[in-house]
Amino acid sequence: MRTKICDNLGIAHPIVGFTPSEHVAAAISRAGGLGVLGCVRFNDADELDAVLDWMDENTDGRPYGVDVVMPAKIPTEGAAVDLQALIPPEHREFVQRTLADLGVPELADGEQQADGVLGWLHSVARSHVDVALRHPIRLIANALGSPPVDVIQQAHEHDVLVAALAGKAEHARRHVDNGVDIVVAQGHEAGGHTGEIATMVLVPEIVDAVGDRAPVLAAGGIGSGRQIAAALALGAGGAWLGSYWLTTSEYRQMPGNAATQQALLAAGSSDTVRSRIYTGKPARLLKTRWTDSWSADDAPEPLPMPLQNILVSEAHQRIMRSGDPGVVSMPVGQIVGRMNEVRPVADVIADLLAELDETITTLNKLR
Repeated sequence: MRTKICDNLGIAHPIVGFTPSEHVAAAISRAGGLGVLGCVRFNDADELDAVLDWMDENTDGRPYGVDVVMPAKIPTEGAAVDLQALIPPEHREFVQRTLADLGVPELADGEQQADGVLGWLHSVARSHVDVALRHPIRLIANALGSPPVDVIQQAHEHDVLVAALAGKAEHARRHVDNGVDIVVAQGHEAGGHTGEIATMVLVPEIVDAVGDRAPVLAAGGIGSGRQIAAALALGAGGAWLGSYWLTTSEYRQMPGNAATQQALLAAGSSDTVRSRIYTGKPARLLKTRWTDSWSADDAPEPLPMPLQNILVSEAHQRIMRSGDPGVVSMPVGQIVGRMNEVRPVADVIADLLAELDETITTLNKLR
């Protein structure tokens, strides 16, 4: 199954996969899709550079992309220590008390580090772009909408396409007006940052709004070939999948992910919650005792981005290292109800494509 998006990205199948794991991203690309590596976990540009070197060597010459977190409006930001000073003491006290109540152990000596915090800052996201453009990437995607216009122009000068996520048709129009090449229509069901409109409604709205100017990828609640077929029927040129890769065997290669996978495998489609506690912006997360604690009467209101990230960064590290599936903190979409076994990425894509082909064959028989 080839669509225009396949030609634009140089891929065999209309499947784009976002993931924080380089092992998953490389496997998606090797299987004929486009693996898109999330960069927000990298505080250090040299670390990202090294990982992209690894991607270059492990994608068999197939294209891949990166995903950054970059607001179009440049915020005023100081050094990390300045941002730390903006966090109210009562918020810190609540987090520490909650971790104690949940039985989450302290980090070992030497582990107190702000993993993934600086990646949410605009200046660091720009450094991610600079590093990525030194590699043979095909796509830069922005999780927060349109990147600044000068960043879009910078990507285009390197013959790199730019994608932006949109939760409304008006967002999609603005993205394309700014020079974005591909719009990712991400519905309410998606994991991570997500809007209010469901995928079934959102995709045709965005296709109608910008489809004559830019291809559209459908995202949110997609984890089967039937759903990819539905996305194509709605006018999308392919599917963007994020959550579905979290139960792949390649994802388990990241440290601390065994407990996360255990929690995801046991969850149903109703076991998620949309909250600002992860980043300060609404994001869909796996519902656990950690998310429940933020709904208690004594819980403070989440802080704005990036202060909430800084507030909970060490907590997320402690939770991950605790190995307790009952308290994991993980963005995931409602498709988690279909994520019931650990399989290699290649098998996942093969099944998606087989069901896509079967679905289209069945529909053709209805004529």
